[in-house]
Amino acid sequence: EFTAGIFIPPAEFIMATRSAETVVSVVLTKKIAVAKEIGVRSLTEVHVPVEVLGGIHLGNVRVARGRGTVDVADDLFDIAEHSSANNQRGESEFVILGALLRADLEGLARWAEDHHIDLTVVGPEAPLVAGIVDVFKAHGLNIFGPTARAAEIEGSKIFSKELMEKYGIPTAFFKVCENAADAKAYIREKGAPIVIKADGLAAGKGVVVAMTEKEALDAVDEMMGHHKFGAAGNKVVIEEFMDGEECSLLCFTDGRTVVPMLPAQDHKRVDDGDQGPNTGGMGAYAPAPVMTDALKEKTMETIVRPVLAALAKEGRPYSGCIYAGLMIKGDSVKVVEFNARFGDPETQAVLPLLDSDLAEIMYACATGTLREDMVKWNPGAAVCVVMASGGYPLSYPKGIQITGLQEASALPSVIVFHAGTKEVDGQIVTNGGRVLGVTAIDKDIARAKERAYGAVSRIHFEGAHYRQDIAWRALKRLK
Repeated sequence: EFTAGIFIPPAEFIMATRSAETVVSVVLTKKIAVAKEIGVRSLTEVHVPVEVLGGIHLGNVRVARGRGTVDVADDLFDIAEHSSANNQRGESEFVILGALLRADLEGLARWAEDHHIDLTVVGPEAPLVAGIVDVFKAHGLNIFGPTARAAEIEGSKIFSKELMEKYGIPTAFFKVCENAADAKAYIREKGAPIVIKADGLAAGKGVVVAMTEKEALDAVDEMMGHHKFGAAGNKVVIEEFMDGEECSLLCFTDGRTVVPMLPAQDHKRVDDGDQGPNTGGMGAYAPAPVMTDALKEKTMETIVRPVLAALAKEGRPYSGCIYAGLMIKGDSVKVVEFNARFGDPETQAVLPLLDSDLAEIMYACATGTLREDMVKWNPGAAVCVVMASGGYPLSYPKGIQITGLQEASALPSVIVFHAGTKEVDGQIVTNGGRVLGVTAIDKDIARAKERAYGAVSRIHFEGAHYRQDIAWRALKRLK
């Protein structure tokens, strides 16, 4: 048993120190999300005495008692205080809204040492690529996630594609272009449809699936000419367009043992019928029937295990969660991309079905003790519907009041994940493009979809946009 644990929502960062009597939680997150809503069985409720919180310092982060502010570099963030109906001791639950990337990594490691943190889990890709795992390991701390060199599998599209080419891992044919003229010449040679990817991290927005030559040329101008993604777009990868059905397979690994999660499917286009521009994801469901047991085993044998072996051979041993974005056509499976962490919104559909202790699994990944029998799943299915701001993925308003959250969250087998929200004067308002992820669990995908949309119907904010056909491929396949 370990006396301290940490859990991170898919895109953020949480530290928690646990003792027999109390649990102290310091959460750096841009989301309003209470730990009990995340779905980790052993750490589902975090009871935080105000007296304990009052004295914690994390680098230049000051934690105030009661309702107040947290000073992170030059930014001010609110402390949101939440009371829990299940809290029998009259204590409070706190969520501190902060910015991990503004924090000093060495300072975080020293804080983890001082507070006897047994496990740290990193959610977003940027701190992984920046080397937070390397810093924590240098301090002798257990941390879930890959080192900076291993995280380059996501941090550089060029590295990822060249690694797959070198080790014979199936993926789309590609060309690396270091200037706009070469990129445009190649596009004119190949024609459309074609895929343009910024080499570096672009917050999940650096990929354009161009259905026309003009779209492709415009994408090159945006990335390499207008520097839409900064240095991430100085080089681009141009890929052949792959036809088929996409699927995501996330896996736990400690560097030796690798255990797949349930296959999931995202919905990238903003509108029903896969129309409109690409987004960060408008919804997901799990398990995805497009990935049969045979295809899952084929994926493990031809893609997941080989890429982990390749990284190890290159001196980049990988541990944590590896995400394989795949294209399936018939019995063919090819890699679209790798991510070095949990994917959004697939995670919101996959992890609610986990029947094991997520904290124990992540601790095992961080300490090299993962076993296949540690990962067990509940029967049934989960569907996540993303509610977005009107205008997303282009410009959209912020600060619009959201109602119906408590009503939706109170429904059985429903979890409302907050993404682009914040609290203003006691009201939850919109603060991003993708605002909420509404997940429901049921016996099968059809029932889970019905339950999820029932919860969505209780949540209201002006201009709310969501797809009404999440899981349509699964339902068509299962007819």
